[in-house]
Order: sequence, then structure tokens, then C-alpha cells
Amino acid sequence: MLCVSEAVKPVRRGDARRERWTSHRAQRHREFVDAALRVLEAAGPGLLMDSVAAEAGVSKPVLYRYFSDKTALIQALDERASHILLDQLMPAIEAATPPRIRVRDSVGAYFAVIDEHPNLYWLLARQANSGGPGSDAIQRYRDFVATALSVVIGEYLARLGLDPGAAEPWAHGITGLVQSTGEWWLRRRSMNRAQVVEYVAQLIWAALSQLQAEAGIAAGQQWPSPPARPGRTARAGRSGGNVGS
Repeated sequence: MLCVSEAVKPVRRGDARRERWTSHRAQRHREFVDAALRVLEAAGPGLLMDSVAAEAGVSKPVLYRYFSDKTALIQALDERASHILLDQLMPAIEAATPPRIRVRDSVGAYFAVIDEHPNLYWLLARQANSGGPGSDAIQRYRDFVATALSVVIGEYLARLGLDPGAAEPWAHGITGLVQSTGEWWLRRRSMNRAQVVEYVAQLIWAALSQLQAEAGIAAGQQWPSPPARPGRTARAGRSGGNVGS
């Protein structure tokens, strides 16, 4: 039996105050990133700190208490973008669904994200081209998605009795195809999203179907689907979190 002195000590008032302040800052940080996203949606990828402060309803000095400069805000937007993209894309990649549906849904998830957040994408793409803050974001996301795809493709190849060594180059090729087509579509908008998703998915599936034929699997027969995986914690080399983090 514990004596009174061994009982759990109450939280000190200073600790509780510190925890409330930390929580408050995290909430305000999210609110300012939300405001920056709204500015991007309304005004394009040329992000202005004055506009973000006005959208958030604060003075610019208040905004700078949370983000030391524009670079810090772009890095926070980079973080948010990683959550948005991977929260949409990875469930489709990891789903235990028939492979053709899996391909189409994965392509569709990517195009949905860039369609809903085009100026966020272009902001980060410009940083990649200029070597500015967040310049490695696009490549980092490509590498992360390609790695996840290589696991999926490797599983299929192994189940078909084929060399899984092809999985990594295939995954990077598919990722590059989807990204470059996505940028073309964002600029041109010459067809609707459902159409471009279907065309890209058909192209990927045609290549995968050739593997199916080489493995002696009939055209109407489904590839074996791997079991669903447990929830992931890694996101583009960072710890997990929700979209609103």
C-alpha cells in the first residue's frame, strides 16, 4: 500500500499553464495555415504574408510571432500538403481491392488532391524549381509514393512467380507518369478529371496486364490481392498526424 508521500503528485499550476499555452499556439498555428490555404485558393500561388494576416484577422506582427518569415510559413504548408496527399493516396494504394480498381482509385486520389489544391501544388513546385524553402517537397513525395507502390507491385510480381526486382523501376516510372500528366492537366484542363484519370489508369493497366499475360493468367482473371495492411505511421519521412495538424 502506498503512503501519502508516494501518491501521484498533482499537476503543478505552472505545468498546466504551459500545456494550455502550447495547445493554444498549436491551434493558432493551424488556423494561420488554414488562412494561408484560403489565400492560395483565392489569389494564386504568389503567397503574400499581408494577405494571410488579413485573412486570419490579425496584424502582420502577430502572424510573425508564429512564423518567423515566409519561409517558415511555406514549410508549414509543405507539412500540411504531405498530410493531405498521403491521407488521400495511401489508403487507395494499400486497399485490398482488385488490382484494376486499385490502380484507378490511386490515380483518382492523386488527381483529386491536385484538383482541389492546385495553387498549393504550384507553390511547392515553384519552390522545387527555384531551390527555395520546401524545394525538396515534390521529390520527397514522389519518392515516398514510389516506395509504397514498389511494395505493392513487388507483392504482385512475387505472387505471379515473376522477378520482383522490376517493382522499383516500375513504381518510379508510374509515379513520374502520373505527376507529369497531372501538371499537364492542371495547365490545360482540356478534359474533365474523370476522363484524365481513366486515360492514365488505362495506360498503367495495359502495362500491368502484359505482366499478367506473361505469367499465364487469363485476361478475365483477377490478380491475387494482398491483404490489407495495418495503419501506417510514416508520412514522407515524417511522423504521422492528421490533415489538420
